[in-house]
Amino acid sequence: MKLVIFGLSVSSSWGNGHATLWRGLIGALARHGHEVVFFERDVPYYAAHRDLDALPAGTLVLYPEWDAVRHAARAHLADADVGMVTSYCADGVAACELVLDSNAAVRAFYDLDTPVTLARVGAGKPVPYLPARGLGDFDLVLSYTGGRALDALQSQLGAGRVAPLYGSVDPAVHRRVPPVEAYRSHLSYLGTYADDRQRALETLFVVPARHLPHRRFLIGGAQYPPSFPWTDNIYFKRHLPPSEHPAFYSSSRLTLNITRQAMAEMGDCPSGRLFEAAACGAPVLSDSWEGLDAFFTPDREILVATDTNTAIAAIERSDAELAAVARAARERTLAQHTAEHRAAELEAIIEDALRDPSGVEV
Repeated sequence: MKLVIFGLSVSSSWGNGHATLWRGLIGALARHGHEVVFFERDVPYYAAHRDLDALPAGTLVLYPEWDAVRHAARAHLADADVGMVTSYCADGVAACELVLDSNAAVRAFYDLDTPVTLARVGAGKPVPYLPARGLGDFDLVLSYTGGRALDALQSQLGAGRVAPLYGSVDPAVHRRVPPVEAYRSHLSYLGTYADDRQRALETLFVVPARHLPHRRFLIGGAQYPPSFPWTDNIYFKRHLPPSEHPAFYSSSRLTLNITRQAMAEMGDCPSGRLFEAAACGAPVLSDSWEGLDAFFTPDREILVATDTNTAIAAIERSDAELAAVARAARERTLAQHTAEHRAAELEAIIEDALRDPSGVEV
């Protein structure tokens, strides 16, 4: 198949979780014999932090503005099997119109930020990447979030055929490597600063650091403000490109996952960081959200913290206990949550849509 995708970014992982996912998924699709063309607006903040200039297994089209690329996009869609627009695409509305007006056999929308989308719709706020008519004109709507989010996409945005396509990991990129001294920590956290994660980050990371001054805590990420409540034993590494993630996780005795508020409230929305850390053999401590046990078994494959005390208890577990959790999580990830698995799932979803264009699935 030929898939033409209009997305947020695949060239820069700075400040977004889309790029790493797409790199793995595009690579897997190429190994399955498919062609992927990815359109991305060349914005200054991603250009300044670009960590990929060309897709090894696909075609990356960087463009300065929509008018400059409209004709090329239409030409690619003319012989496409799948035309797809994603959430937060910089020219989402225009790209949706072009895809819906094309002869692509499957016209799809992939919302990698479903809880955020639905929260804005529910609050009566505009969603700049969605058509004014909603999602009813698409043949297929994919969601990074499963569970009740799928029903909400149908009831609130008019989607017909909906299906989950969760996050994943490329184990060729995220794998166990020798630890790096600069990244060593008793508890690490890798993520861009976000207001709606700050309360959980303070409860599960900052306050434990205050209680455990003899332990080393490490944050890697971008956009942290000067007002962040640093302590003497919290160390900081500014934005790390994906190439450094394996060393970061492999050097962590335990790593923390915190879910964006809207995603935690919606449930069934695993961060790609969960799979990346597990693939690198790092034991993961996560906040609690509905549906987490569908991806990892608590206490056996993942540790869950609901407050500062449970976070401290996890940090104080023995090396043997943490190593056992890490091994079990890595086995589960490689068996169920790789980019190869998601590529196969996407193929099956598309084939179903081609066989029964009028069908509605959840």
